[in-house]
Amino acid sequence: MILVSTVTQSSPRAGKTFTNALLGAVATVVLAFVPFSPILGGSVAGYLQRGTREQGVKVGALSGVLAAVPVVVVVFLGVALFTIVPPGVDPLGVAFGGLVLGLVVFLVASVYTVALGALGGYLGAYLAEDRVR
Repeated sequence: MILVSTVTQSSPRAGKTFTNALLGAVATVVLAFVPFSPILGGSVAGYLQRGTREQGVKVGALSGVLAAVPVVVVVFLGVALFTIVPPGVDPLGVAFGGLVLGLVVFLVASVYTVALGALGGYLGAYLAEDRVR
């Protein structure tokens, strides 16, 4: 009796999209010292998803969104710790300015990480398709 094992999984792992995206986001944050690290994180997520390239793009983009969150937290902490409010300035206005700054940073970081994560997800899904065949 000969046992033959083949990998024929072409659909995404059911219920694992968020987990794969989270693993990709962790890879992005850990590799943040590498230029264009969201591509690497998205590739991890897309490869683990083992779906079509379109599904790889989606999980890579979700990975980018999740990876943008630590950037916003660091900026908020930095602004909160190092903001000096001079006497006579409305602290509520400074707080509002910090909120606007945080939203702008989140928008820029999201565009960067989501776009590169989606590209990485496409590449990861492409590599996974190549390995399945």
